[in-house]
Amino acid sequence: MSITATDVAVLDGTPPPTAPTRRARLRFLRGGKTRTGLIILAFFVLLAVAGPWLAPYDPDAMSDQLLQPPSGDHWFGTTHTGQDVFSQILVGTRGVLVVGLLAAAIATALSVLIGVSAGFLGGAVDEILSALSNIFLVLPGLPLIIIVASFVPDTGDLVIAVAIALTSWAWGSRILRAQTLSLRRRDYVEAARATGESTPRIILFEILPNLTAVIASGFVGTVIFAVLTEITLAFIGVADISHWNWGTVLFWAQSNQALAQGAWWWFVPAGLCIALLGTALALINFGIDEFVNPRLRTATGSSRKVKMRVGFTPVARKSTGDGPREHSSKEPRT
Repeated sequence: MSITATDVAVLDGTPPPTAPTRRARLRFLRGGKTRTGLIILAFFVLLAVAGPWLAPYDPDAMSDQLLQPPSGDHWFGTTHTGQDVFSQILVGTRGVLVVGLLAAAIATALSVLIGVSAGFLGGAVDEILSALSNIFLVLPGLPLIIIVASFVPDTGDLVIAVAIALTSWAWGSRILRAQTLSLRRRDYVEAARATGESTPRIILFEILPNLTAVIASGFVGTVIFAVLTEITLAFIGVADISHWNWGTVLFWAQSNQALAQGAWWWFVPAGLCIALLGTALALINFGIDEFVNPRLRTATGSSRKVKMRVGFTPVARKSTGDGPREHSSKEPRT
């Protein structure tokens, strides 16, 4: 007769173990960093979707209110030609997020396809794909993007996103290859292979679910890189400066010496938006790391806190005399 863990729990008077609840499965969203990052990111996504309709003025429209500080009519002030800075920020949010998300999606797809294939298939395929990743890994990303954007006549959001994606997938591919090498010989993968499962099915249903957190972290990191790269290209004038984004606002502010004229409202809002968006994405990335790494888990990964014992450990000794007695003494742990 066999006794299950539930029977032992009943005999001991302890409640039987329960199935994981929905709250435990969604513990990733319980972290304060993750929630804060998602709230800020959702705010910017809302601005990207509704920004052109929420803008009180046409961002290209000029007026006679030149270099006016923030007021009730112009919340973020005006430029040297009377353009409304608040409208430029709202309209430019869409371009920043579109480039960041599109570039990250393309780069993540390439890194998953090449990295997982190289790690799981091995052999000559691994050698070829690893060599390809190494080549793109040593290429200077930003200078190459500047060269490509300079020779393309129309440097719109799509061209910038593709150029960023093609120069930023190699690092994620190397990480996924290393993770796949550690998973390919696991028992459940060998069992799936022994039952006759095809290679694409094993990769889709056995390997990729265990790489979800790594893929998500790489995606968020690529979004940060793509956003900063796109703003940098606009700031130095490589991208199309007639298309509004936060980098374009900084480009015109720097070109017209806004800092020297004391027009802080021309460049501070765009800088704050860049900082807030980067902070939101970084917080989400930290939340993913805490969810995946048991050593980093606090309230996100566990419902109770474990405190390490520091100092001396009590041990029991037998004393000589009338009979064996036990008392506690303290000795340093070895």
